Amino acid sequence: MGGFTYILAIVFMVATALVLIRGLWNLLRGGSGSTSNKLMQMRVALQAIAVALIMLTLWLTGGGR
Repeated sequence: MGGFTYILAIVFMVATALVLIRGLWNLLRGGSGSTSNKLMQMRVALQAIAVALIMLTLWLTGGGR
């Protein structure tokens, strides 16, 4: 189970980075403020899920001990 949550956490970290890059691209090209806001909200949600999965993985594997 720890391996599954580890891989899932990596997937969510990559998704977070992609949304961050997409938001920066939108900001740099002068895109819609509404789109930037939605991307920021998505990034925060993905980041929260990634952190929760990292904590779950540490708990399931004994914290690396």
